[in-house]
Amino acid sequence: MKPLIAVAGRIGARGKLSRDAVAFAGRRCLDAILRSGGEPAVLAPQPFGHGGAAALLRRFDGLLLMGGSDVNPSRYGQDPHPHVYSVNDENDEFETTLAQASLQLELPTLALCRGMQVINVALGGSLIQHLGDIEGLIDHGPPGGPAAEGVPHVVEVQAGSHLAKAFDPGGDLANEIIGNSYHHQALDRIGDGLTVVARTADGITESIEFERGWVVGVQWHPEDTAMDDPVQQRLFDAFVEQARLR
Repeated sequence: MKPLIAVAGRIGARGKLSRDAVAFAGRRCLDAILRSGGEPAVLAPQPFGHGGAAALLRRFDGLLLMGGSDVNPSRYGQDPHPHVYSVNDENDEFETTLAQASLQLELPTLALCRGMQVINVALGGSLIQHLGDIEGLIDHGPPGGPAAEGVPHVVEVQAGSHLAKAFDPGGDLANEIIGNSYHHQALDRIGDGLTVVARTADGITESIEFERGWVVGVQWHPEDTAMDDPVQQRLFDAFVEQARLR
């Protein structure tokens, strides 16, 4: 049987395709899992009672946390910056609870962009709310905001990390890859049990890993280019393989 991958769904507003609010997952993420031989299942956002998230995740072989809008700064003790957008407390609570349960279960977990930020905040970390306030940084997101395309930039990966092994299983690549970046926030204080394993040349954290199990968070969007870039697809391949081994 294919490894069953839980994908944390997201609440979206009603629109032309639905007269009711929707629970959804990005097609690029789902397709990347399918190409890796996994079977994605989208979880509807929901409140959890005590132990409810862990009980649900025990039915799965891995967890994917997608990118998306900003985490509410109140979760890391700050007031919102004017550029913080589309905060949704229901999504925050749902994904935070899933992340905490996944770490407890040592479930293979891949967290993309916002997903990495959710894990960091769930473990007591904080975020830089707006990179545009810092001089001297490379472009980490498009100037046109959420509707624009991403910005490719170099990511320097730490040798020996889960991330390096995923990208370079045969040892034939350098320690740099190109990530399609699409964010205006970044990790600030690193959460408990997390290690930084990739940065950009300007020092911004681009990937973290947890001290137990296979838990990888990346700040860029590998799903955006994985269809045509076998290097980015390898991250999903490694994730699904960890789920298969479990």
